[in-house]
Amino acid sequence: MSRHLLRPQGDFPIAGLGRRLAAMFYDALLCTALLIVTTFIYKLVQMAIIGEARLRVLSEAGALDGDPLLSTILLLVIFAFFAKFWTHSGQTLGMQVWGIRVQNADGTGISLWQALLRFVVSIGSWLCVGLGFLWTLFDKQKRSWQDIYSESQLVRIPKQK
Repeated sequence: MSRHLLRPQGDFPIAGLGRRLAAMFYDALLCTALLIVTTFIYKLVQMAIIGEARLRVLSEAGALDGDPLLSTILLLVIFAFFAKFWTHSGQTLGMQVWGIRVQNADGTGISLWQALLRFVVSIGSWLCVGLGFLWTLFDKQKRSWQDIYSESQLVRIPKQK
C-alpha cells in the first residue's frame, strides 16, 4: 500500500504532553458517545432476536453482565474510530481541535498496522497508570510508548487559514 502525504507539509515540532492529554480527553468524550450508540444498537438487535421479555429476564438475573460479544464489538468500534482518522488524515476530531497529527517521520500517513500498534500500546500505557504517556517527559525526542513502537510521531501543526 502506498503512503499518502499529509497536508500541510513541513518540519513540525513534536506535540507536548499537555496537548496530547487535551486531545485524548476530547476524543474520550466522542468515544463515550460512540460506545453508547453502539451498545443501544446491539441491545436493539439482541431484543429483536430473543425478545423483550427474555432479554429483561436475562438482564435482571445478571446473565448479560460482562457480555464478551458486546465487549469485543465495542473494542473493534473504538479501534475502527481511531484507525480511520489516523490512517486517513492523521487526526482524530480531538487532535484537529488541539492542532496535532500522527504521521511518519517523512510526513506520510501511518498504515493500518501502525494504527493497530498505536492502539494496543496506548491501552497498555493506560494500564500502566499512564506511564507510557508520561514517557514523553523523559524521552529526549519526546516520544510516548505508542510513538516508539509504531515508529510514528505526534506533531504540532499550524492552524489552517
